[in-house]
Amino acid sequence: MTQNRTHTCGELRLENVGQQVKIVGWMENLRVVGSNLGFVVVRDFYGTTQVVAETEEMVAAFKAINKESTVSVEGVVRERASKNPKQPTGDIEIVPEKVEVLGRCRYNELPFEINRSRDADETQRLKYRYLDLRNPAVKKNIILRCNVVSALRQAMTEHGFLEITTPILTASSPEGARDYLVPARKHPGKFYALPQAPQQFKQLLMTSGFDRYFQIAPCFRDEDARGDRSPGEFYQLDMEMAFASQEDVFAVLEDVLPPIFAKYGTYDIASSAPFKRIPYKEAMETYGSDKPDLRIDLTVQDVTELTRGTEFPPFAEGNTVKAIAVSGCELTRKQIDKLCADVEVQSGAKPYWTKVENGAFVGGVAKFLNDRAATLIEKLALADGYLVGFAAGKHDQAVKTAGVLRKMLGAAVPGHMDKERYEFCWIVDFPMYEIGEESGELEFCHNPFSMPSGGLEVLLKAERGEIDPLTITADQYDLVCNGVELSSGAVRNHDPEIMVKAFEMVRLGEEDVKAKFPAMYNAFCYGAPPHAGIAPGVDRMVMLLAGEDSIREVIPFPMNKNAQDIMMGAPSEVTQKQLDELHIRVTAEE
Repeated sequence: MTQNRTHTCGELRLENVGQQVKIVGWMENLRVVGSNLGFVVVRDFYGTTQVVAETEEMVAAFKAINKESTVSVEGVVRERASKNPKQPTGDIEIVPEKVEVLGRCRYNELPFEINRSRDADETQRLKYRYLDLRNPAVKKNIILRCNVVSALRQAMTEHGFLEITTPILTASSPEGARDYLVPARKHPGKFYALPQAPQQFKQLLMTSGFDRYFQIAPCFRDEDARGDRSPGEFYQLDMEMAFASQEDVFAVLEDVLPPIFAKYGTYDIASSAPFKRIPYKEAMETYGSDKPDLRIDLTVQDVTELTRGTEFPPFAEGNTVKAIAVSGCELTRKQIDKLCADVEVQSGAKPYWTKVENGAFVGGVAKFLNDRAATLIEKLALADGYLVGFAAGKHDQAVKTAGVLRKMLGAAVPGHMDKERYEFCWIVDFPMYEIGEESGELEFCHNPFSMPSGGLEVLLKAERGEIDPLTITADQYDLVCNGVELSSGAVRNHDPEIMVKAFEMVRLGEEDVKAKFPAMYNAFCYGAPPHAGIAPGVDRMVMLLAGEDSIREVIPFPMNKNAQDIMMGAPSEVTQKQLDELHIRVTAEE
């Protein structure tokens, strides 16, 4: 036992009364009542135990110790006169005979109170993360993460997957985000890259004859932080299957995830198989998002034609108008205006509103719509007490604004969101191509390695001008839970001929494909099996299970929003000798 302890601080019960015991842990608190009575709380990983000092000598011994020092306490267990039913060890206390300091805290003041660290400034929490993690509420999330990862490993192994680790030092590859580059000392002027994902390696494993692969994979992307995205590094349940289709991937995750979410989640209800499948275009038009939160019962409806010709400028000719009807809305005008302002911040465009009273519109944009109130009320199935929210603008902007408005209204108006559940869905039939905002030309919409639905034939039709390339969909899918994208996956384009043709559509030829993806292209030329995969984010998964809004709450040592580890001081300057060895010269900013 550690330091010869007989019990942990969460273990002692009434049956231990009268026993001589020894506990070790951190001295969490000391409350002194007079010169010969003091109440001490000792905390370790497993819980807390009360220690009662009843002599001047013992009270003095504890008073000489700073809080958060590690101590060893030996004494006799007795039944507490005043029990604490909220504490597992609340029926007993220890009368100490000996206290020993094992690791002294040399500071009289702490950066924050341990048990209230979550109320502290985030910069302080990250700088003193080792203190923050002493808070049982913070530690609980890390324990949850460990249990979830263990359950994922067990489930994947039971489904016949082999856990195989792939390289961390690899080649830079254009995969959508900035690479973290690592200079190669033995190869001046050349760099390794940390993998944005094990994408190419797992596909190469399929060409190597492995049938089912997975790993809890670290991924590295130089991108900005968000509430559901940690900068720098993150982990995903990376998986790939040979001789597999989209249905095979769906079947595995629909079997693996619901039991884990039901067992470890804040809510004990999770979607059962099969998850709802929603085509991308339908998701955008119906929910205003390709990450719809299906716990919300509100939908988006197009009322462009019904609002055409009004004198309200945002509803002018050429704009798209979307509407969301919300029953039982008792929000005040002030609350509605605040909600609309929040939507504008998130979506970049202002929404509008009106209410239904006595069969007519009142408030907001009512004066522009009452000449067609009857038509709109019938179309939207409105009744008294309804709030109607509107999003208007160019099509994509109107859809985006409607999606944010739907989400906020669902959360704000009682009765429209069943919060205490995990609702999964698949978003399918993503577009293969799009027109680039900057280039104005055809570009890949998402993953260039996805198989186009229809294979080579559909690409040839587009090449001949028989179909619009923007109508081509990919065998690609996203897994969404409660409005959070857990992962993207796809049936892979394993045929070199189809791969080259797909890249030719975006003005890249066979030589470009060989140059950018030499290992994968060459491997596919030796006979590759059809294969498919996906990679749910572990951090996001645990964030949902813990009921947290920030992904940093479920990562042991997270970076801040600027991708800095302020506890370790990273990134940091290095010596000139290190730079010289790596053949690197640092230029000063102007």
